[in-house]
Amino acid sequence: MAKKLVIKVTAGADAPERCSQAFTVAAVAVASGVEVSLWLTGESSWFALPGRAAEFELPHAAPLPDLIESITAAGQITLCTQCAARREITEKDVIEGVRIAGAQVFVSEVMADGVQSLVY
Repeated sequence: MAKKLVIKVTAGADAPERCSQAFTVAAVAVASGVEVSLWLTGESSWFALPGRAAEFELPHAAPLPDLIESITAAGQITLCTQCAARREITEKDVIEGVRIAGAQVFVSEVMADGVQSLVY
């Protein structure tokens, strides 16, 4: 098993099943003791803002706020720098536990030994 799992989620409310799958896999991995780094890019960037995850609905899926809470409790959530800038989101805007970082940090995470990466 990989020592770390890096997940990049590009989908938001525009592709709810893909979005939910990314957050669900991240939360299950955290619960299983895997070190998780979840990257919010594209339309998923909006979930870095307070209250946005509560607006997300998908039948038969775990509530997104609950998944985010479990991920931030033991993992890392990162908002893409460029994605944040395009949406005029700053560090003072995001929920507690979310950092803003760019491609250099992402590449260094996925290239480390023992890392498995997924993109949704």
